[in-house]
Amino acid sequence: MAVNVEWNQIYCGPAPHPAVLWERWNLDPVVLLALLLMAYLLRRSRRGAAAVFVLAVAFVSPLCALSSALFSARVVHHLLLIAVAAPLLADLIRLPSRGQAGLALAVSTTVLWGWHVPQAYDLALSNIGIYWLMQLSLIASFVWFWQSVFAPDRTPVEAIALVVAGFTQMGMLGALLTFASSQLYEAHAFAPLEWGMLPLTDQQLGGLIMWIPAGIPYAIIVAVLARRFWGAGRVSAT
Repeated sequence: MAVNVEWNQIYCGPAPHPAVLWERWNLDPVVLLALLLMAYLLRRSRRGAAAVFVLAVAFVSPLCALSSALFSARVVHHLLLIAVAAPLLADLIRLPSRGQAGLALAVSTTVLWGWHVPQAYDLALSNIGIYWLMQLSLIASFVWFWQSVFAPDRTPVEAIALVVAGFTQMGMLGALLTFASSQLYEAHAFAPLEWGMLPLTDQQLGGLIMWIPAGIPYAIIVAVLARRFWGAGRVSAT
C-alpha cells in the first residue's frame, strides 16, 4: 500500500530546486543545541569532534534538504551516519561486547533493510516523528555494531570478518536497489526530474553508492584495525 507523502511534513522541508539548494541550511534549534552539547561533551576527543562534524553535515548542511529530493542523497546521508559517525562514536565507548557480535550485526542489518522497505521509507519521510525514529535507530544500531567490532577482546580475524560482513549486507541491499526494475519510493517519484534524472536512475545511483563507494569507509576501518593490531603485536588470529 502506497504512503501519501506530505511534503510539508518532510524533515528539512520540501525538495529544493537546484538553484536554491545552497540556501537550504537546516537551523532547527533542537538539532543545533544537541550538536553544540555533543561538541562540548566530546571537546577533548578528535574522534568526537569529527563525529559531531559529520552529524552537522548530515543534518544541518544542504545535504539534508537534498535528501528530501534525491534517494541517492539520502543514501549518502545514511552512509555518513552508519559508516562514519557511528564508528567514530563507537570508538569512544569501548565495551567488552565480543559475545554480542552476531546479534549486533543482525540487528543493524535488520534496521537498515527494514527502513528501505518502501512503505517504511515513505512513512519516515512523511512524518517527522517517524523520520527521527529512522535516524536514531540507524545510529544506535550501528554504534552497537561498531562497538562489537572494536571490542577490546576481539581478535584481528574476527574484527575484520565483522567489517566485511557488515559491508556485504549493505552491498547486497545496494545491488537489489541498483537492479530493481521499477522505482520504489513515492517520496522520490518526481523531485529527481528537476535534477535531470529519472526517479529510477536516481534509485539506481543510490544503490550503486551503497554497493561500491560505501566500501571506502569500511576499507579505511579495516586498514585502521590492521594497523592497531599490528602495532599491538596481535596480527595472529589468537
